[in-house]
Amino acid sequence: MVAVPAGPVTLSDRRTERSWTVEVASFRMSAVPVTQAWYDEVTGERPSAARGELLPVEGVSWWDAVRFCNALSRREGLTPAYEVRSGDGAADWDTAADGYRLPTEAEWEHACRAGGTGPRHGPLDEIAWYRGNADDRIHPVGGKQPNAWGLYDMLGNVWDWCWDLYDAEVYGTYRVLRGGGWSDEHWSCRASVRRRSHPTFRIDDVGFRVARSMPA
Repeated sequence: MVAVPAGPVTLSDRRTERSWTVEVASFRMSAVPVTQAWYDEVTGERPSAARGELLPVEGVSWWDAVRFCNALSRREGLTPAYEVRSGDGAADWDTAADGYRLPTEAEWEHACRAGGTGPRHGPLDEIAWYRGNADDRIHPVGGKQPNAWGLYDMLGNVWDWCWDLYDAEVYGTYRVLRGGGWSDEHWSCRASVRRRSHPTFRIDDVGFRVARSMPA
């Protein structure tokens, strides 16, 4: 887990042509996406299409990611961050909990930018696996250069699920995805790009990484 310092981040949405600034508190984020080995160790499951201990876990829904966070928290004696309401299929986030959780969209972009203002923290071929260099397949985590804060694969390889609803008025329960994946063109692998999907959606270029709030 990497310590991410506090700071402001300005998010934008091309569809609605709006932007908004969020003050992000300091938090911790996993240096790499959750791997298949880590996911199997916590859940006993291997849902991915490609197989490899150090490959990012993929083929996981937003709900799978939420359940992983709670299971990992319990395993380490921490308070789970999420309460899953079985009746209406919703989840509540206990922001006071010390357990693992998904990053918010603002936290994700702040961490991805690592203090920079450009679309990427370096030349794309040096920092990300994407359609131009991935040879049509997923790759082990940590194989490209990290950003200034020591985070790998923030762009490319797999999209990361975030906690946030994308636009509840228009898309209902759809959640935010960030970062681009191994099969995406270069324009999708930028710090500001937002994608959305239903929380039950599973595909071979979507994974996640975990975060934890820092003590107040």
